[in-house]
Amino acid sequence: MDSLKVIIIGAGMGGLTTGIAMQQAGYTVKIYDRVSELRPAGAAISLWSNGVKVLNHLGLASEIASIGGQMDRMAYYSRAGEPLNDFSLLPLIEQVGQRPYPVARTELQQMLLQAFGTENVQLGAKCVGVEQDADSVTALFEDGSSATGDVLVAADGTHSRLRPYVVGHPLDRRYVGYVNWNGLVPATDDLAPKTSWVIYVGEHKRASLMPIASDRFYFFFDVPMSKEQAQDAGEIRTELEHFFAGWAAPVQALIQRLEPEKTNRVLIHDIEPLETLVRGRVALLGDSAHGTAPDLGQGGSQAMEDAFVLTNYLKTTNLSVADALRRYEAERKDRVADIITRARKRADMIHGKDPEKTQKWYEELKYDDGTETIDGIAKTILGGPLG
Repeated sequence: MDSLKVIIIGAGMGGLTTGIAMQQAGYTVKIYDRVSELRPAGAAISLWSNGVKVLNHLGLASEIASIGGQMDRMAYYSRAGEPLNDFSLLPLIEQVGQRPYPVARTELQQMLLQAFGTENVQLGAKCVGVEQDADSVTALFEDGSSATGDVLVAADGTHSRLRPYVVGHPLDRRYVGYVNWNGLVPATDDLAPKTSWVIYVGEHKRASLMPIASDRFYFFFDVPMSKEQAQDAGEIRTELEHFFAGWAAPVQALIQRLEPEKTNRVLIHDIEPLETLVRGRVALLGDSAHGTAPDLGQGGSQAMEDAFVLTNYLKTTNLSVADALRRYEAERKDRVADIITRARKRADMIHGKDPEKTQKWYEELKYDDGTETIDGIAKTILGGPLG
């Protein structure tokens, strides 16, 4: 389709990646976000190879490589520090044709913002409604202003205000059953090898360290708890000392070394797979379309896949905007529903929903030479639009 005017609501990873792709397609693009300052939620993200391939396709290969961590191995340990397995990720990289990049969210957002252009991003613009007719779509903002274009991309995140408009009813997020703490610390050998992703498991909990650029680790802790317990937050270091008492020395060192004021504490939620991702000229994208538990590490990569597929159908379909969006929905709906469902299933297995299954997993880790883990990750990556 020729020169379209595109309105994007949300300047996160999905919105910015879509903006870059649509600019490159020759479209006029403006991104609006409700916040007055762009500060991404969460410290870092594991951007798997399917997401990286989209960025490569957009000409950002050297940029993402420069801010991504060098992750060559993966290792599991028991809570006491007993090695369960340790294997190379190079067979995965060779199988899928691209290295994954754990990356600080702030650095990823700044890279995308620079590629898109800050002059086309309007902050402090809270979208409160949408109107559309046969010829156009209009975003309505809280301050009484509006913006009209040919297509509107609702990339406004897990708390999306536009999702009810698209699906036709309100939709509550679902608490997955655990709390996640995450942040960044300097990479030191007493915590973990600097090119390994290390995960300690036990008591249905996890403590994890993942290398990112500039000699840092992205860390996270997971603890299953009821929603009532989860909402009763204490001081971060005290909470973690309590939940991980008796765990291995590197876990204890991490708890003492983290900066509580820079550590995020998140109640993990997902949404039920949606039957509808589009309505006329409006398309849901990223977390607004498929908020998922992070247990497959696919949240950011799926938003990037969305951006690629949506732009591709707008470029290659000449019937109408609505037709292109229906094709986007048809291609993405089952893919993202599968990711949500499998992430939820993995979250339950890791966090003791059925304690016998979790214990069985701990036992199986001792005999996993990496083949099973790598095959699972590769299948998810290769199911994407760029293979």
